[in-house]
Amino acid sequence: MLRKRIITALVLLLFALPAMFHANEVWLGSFGLLLTSAAAWEWGKLNGLETKHSLLMGLACLIVCLFFWGAGWAGHLSRETWMALGTLWILLGTYILYAGLGKWQTISQTIRLNLGFGMLCVTWLSLLQAKIMGSIFLLSVFSLVWIADIAAYFSGRKWGSRKLAPSISPGKSWEGVMGGIVAVLVWAAMWLTFQDMFPWLSGSIYSKLFVHGWTVMVVGIIFLTMTSVMGDLIESMVKRSAGAKDSSGLLPGHGGVLDRLDALMPTLPISIMLSMFGLT
Repeated sequence: MLRKRIITALVLLLFALPAMFHANEVWLGSFGLLLTSAAAWEWGKLNGLETKHSLLMGLACLIVCLFFWGAGWAGHLSRETWMALGTLWILLGTYILYAGLGKWQTISQTIRLNLGFGMLCVTWLSLLQAKIMGSIFLLSVFSLVWIADIAAYFSGRKWGSRKLAPSISPGKSWEGVMGGIVAVLVWAAMWLTFQDMFPWLSGSIYSKLFVHGWTVMVVGIIFLTMTSVMGDLIESMVKRSAGAKDSSGLLPGHGGVLDRLDALMPTLPISIMLSMFGLT
């Protein structure tokens, strides 16, 4: 399992890193289209669609995102639009988790499918917007999610005793969440320190928040870390509702594409929203 996990991660990085740092955003946009379309197929299967119809959902996600791209919306949405999308994610995500697994299972299939479809289209738009804002900005958001996840896993294993959401994800604990927050705060402080020596590191989500002072940066990072947990929990709830361990087997050793995108789905658009505070 570990060998498969490492090989899959290396293959993904082989495609993702060049696309992330290429001057032309078309490469990352195209790679993101493949991922979000595959994730839409997984979302359809997890929410009761037959294989043929879930494939059509993935195709529909591809077509809609291509329409956004062709219409010039991708990467060029207004500040007000991102404020609205980020706020909507916060409200919907909070409501879904507050309502819990039981409520989710009573929501009509049509609503659940459309909700996931919209989330994934916004994820793709966020990916392209973040790339246009700068590869460093995109990398900083990715690093926040990765470090929060890794630190939460190890601190949860070491000290976890108070369950975060036992009915949704029994393995997650409040101690894990706190470990993730502390690790990301340390990482942000290190990033800002090295940014003084290596100016090319500027433009990160950390520096954009730090413009407003340490307090805003700390609060913003804690909030973003919590949104990454929110995305993880929402996907866990969808899988538990479907009786599935992974969203699919597309990524050997990792599960499915949704298993890798879950924490990024809310964190990317909300990071963009927070980075635009104070802009005119």
